[in-house]
Amino acid sequence: MFRYFPKNYVWNLSVDLAIEMGARIGEIEEMCAPLLAASEQPDADGTRAFMRTWVAMGDKLRVLAEDDERAGRLISAGDKLQRASVYYLTAERMQGHGNPERAPLYARVLETFKKGMALSHVNCERVEIPYEGKHLAGLYVRAEGVSGRQPILVQVNGLDSTKEMKYFVGLPRWLARRGVASLVIDQPGTGEALRLHDLKAVYDSERWASKVVDWLETRDDIDARRIGLEGVSLGGYYCPRAVAFEPRFAMGVVWGANHDWRDVQKKRLQKEGSFPVPHYWEHVRWVWGAKDMDDFMRIAENVHLDGILERIRVPFLVTHGEKDSQIPLKWAERTYEQLINSPKRELKVFTAREGGVQHSSFDNSANAGAFIADWVAETLGGRTA
Repeated sequence: MFRYFPKNYVWNLSVDLAIEMGARIGEIEEMCAPLLAASEQPDADGTRAFMRTWVAMGDKLRVLAEDDERAGRLISAGDKLQRASVYYLTAERMQGHGNPERAPLYARVLETFKKGMALSHVNCERVEIPYEGKHLAGLYVRAEGVSGRQPILVQVNGLDSTKEMKYFVGLPRWLARRGVASLVIDQPGTGEALRLHDLKAVYDSERWASKVVDWLETRDDIDARRIGLEGVSLGGYYCPRAVAFEPRFAMGVVWGANHDWRDVQKKRLQKEGSFPVPHYWEHVRWVWGAKDMDDFMRIAENVHLDGILERIRVPFLVTHGEKDSQIPLKWAERTYEQLINSPKRELKVFTAREGGVQHSSFDNSANAGAFIADWVAETLGGRTA
């Protein structure tokens, strides 16, 4: 794990995630050098300083992109805008719920990402999936070199990630090269669903996952018999739960297991384990729509996989980092042990040998992501060569 801020895990996590999304080390240094003192301040003061510095770099890149655009250098402009959206997204993620600057900053994330994608002409299309009178926004990436109907891996967020973050880390690109399409969504409790439509997280993830499958079955470019589901971090709970109760999924994979999230919350109340975001308790109450801490803890009692995984009868891959600071390895082992009816189950623990030892491999996603992409391709009928 790259530790720019020696005493602040949450800030280091954010920096490492930005690097995995494509941040440049020179820009990281320019943003982080003035923040060393601020990283030791209380959350509210420190995260405001973090936001100002990272937003300034995003703004700088937008101005440089405008120069490129005027010169007709649209690919260069698009690349800079994509990177600017990474910096805006990193800054927005760090802010507490209710911060008046958060909503306009998130709007800037979406605007900058959209324009960057358009100018770069990348293989990425925004889609909207009907859900409870509103919609779930997604990013659709087509498989490369496939004629006819494509296999597809639906990819869902954790507690605090977004579809743009998952797209930038690279799994959709790695899958496309292997002949597998991707649909990365902001499910309830994350991204646009939470911020723009007030769709809170629900423990019965099959409620929204089934609507995604319904939508995919209407498309003539998707093979409905080869739809997989992947979840990262808290998605390590959402994904197995959805696959257990939605039999149309052909396989599942978790990038960081999360077998018993209720236990994780109890441990965090006792100051055990690392928090993923500042203002953690305010954030989880917002995500789950809890009135107070007692209400949140009642909701969290539902967020576990015991008694559920026996329902899964399709291939399933469980991955976890050996040194995960947020979710103990034992929960990955528990998930694997309970997949007793999966015809092809595998537990892959990422070690120092291949890297990706931290939570959901945020410290080094390349080798871990390649392993997952290969396993998915082999399972859904893609290619690995």
